[in-house]
Amino acid sequence: MTKTSVTQFIKKYTMVIALVVVFVLFAALTKGRLLYPQNMSNLLLQNAYVLVMACGMLLCILTGGNVDLSVGSTVCLIGAIGAQLMANTHLNAILVILICLAAACVIGVWQGFWIGYVHIPPFICTLAGMFLFRGFGRVVLDSHTVSINNKLFLNIFASYINIPGVDVETKWSAFAVGIVVAAVLLLFTIVNRARKAQKGYKQASAISQFGKIIVIDALVLVYTWKLAHYKGIPVMALWVLAVIFIYAFITSKTAFGRYFYAVGGNEKASKLSGIDTKKVYFMAYASMSLLAGLSGLLMAARIGSVNGDTGTSFEMDAIGSCFIGGASAYGGSGTVPGIMVGAILLGVINQGMSIIGLDNNWQYVVKGSVLLVAVIFDVVSNHKTGKAG
Repeated sequence: MTKTSVTQFIKKYTMVIALVVVFVLFAALTKGRLLYPQNMSNLLLQNAYVLVMACGMLLCILTGGNVDLSVGSTVCLIGAIGAQLMANTHLNAILVILICLAAACVIGVWQGFWIGYVHIPPFICTLAGMFLFRGFGRVVLDSHTVSINNKLFLNIFASYINIPGVDVETKWSAFAVGIVVAAVLLLFTIVNRARKAQKGYKQASAISQFGKIIVIDALVLVYTWKLAHYKGIPVMALWVLAVIFIYAFITSKTAFGRYFYAVGGNEKASKLSGIDTKKVYFMAYASMSLLAGLSGLLMAARIGSVNGDTGTSFEMDAIGSCFIGGASAYGGSGTVPGIMVGAILLGVINQGMSIIGLDNNWQYVVKGSVLLVAVIFDVVSNHKTGKAG
């Protein structure tokens, strides 16, 4: 491998390398406690909302480095609506979920309209939303903490997948899922390479592609083995994977998904080429609010209650995951797999610092430093000093 290829490899997989280094570091600092099955399971559960919201935040950032500051408040408001409906009415949990997601859509339409069609700057519009929705959430809660005891609701979001008679002490179904996923990923890589070769497309070397997929498969097997020795696969993982798959497909396989990159790259040129930029902005913020609403339900189920501070600073975690995961601060660049790496990296840092008992104030310092380094790397590596108007 030449010096140039090594440099390109490091640049392409910088955050993946950083994730590995950070994980190994905290595994050592915690004397292996980070690797306990319960902690590995909690790594997903505690960061489910980040992974979900980061997918929506990516679309906002792609349009030009814009962000949605209101998502944490939306989490609070939607969680509050759901908690109060279940506490004070006899509505079925599924109907409550649909009402909450509909309310999140209304919020998204509201913000998408002002940003996309009235051209209010996203920062100002979502900053206003941050105060509005937080206030509405506290009004709905009447400044109280509302507990959630609806079993169906908790089962839909916060239960674990177990097969009676098979999953006793060891949840073998979790490891079986890991084997299936690993096999599917390998098969998909083989089929994809065969199709590209048949059509004569240029592609990466077999060693590079299969080496990467083998590493990913190994991680999947190790992680599901850990889950098998705790409570099995959490249902919340299915919600997270569904969102990730949908948004990865939209951004990489559809024409509409590419519009977000085009608008972020050059909005004027996008308009001239026939792209409805108003619709692109509208959909970015509408989908963001919908995912924030889903995150509100996930958080309410995991914690079992909602209060006026639920969702505080969640927007920072979602934004940080995107930038750490390679999304450009200027828009037009970023991927769903990248933000997954960013979210997991933040999750490992959070959990590792909590396990070793680092003071909460220093945790903010560390996360802020990581985010700053990621943005500096983006600016320096792309030799950008600003986005041309």
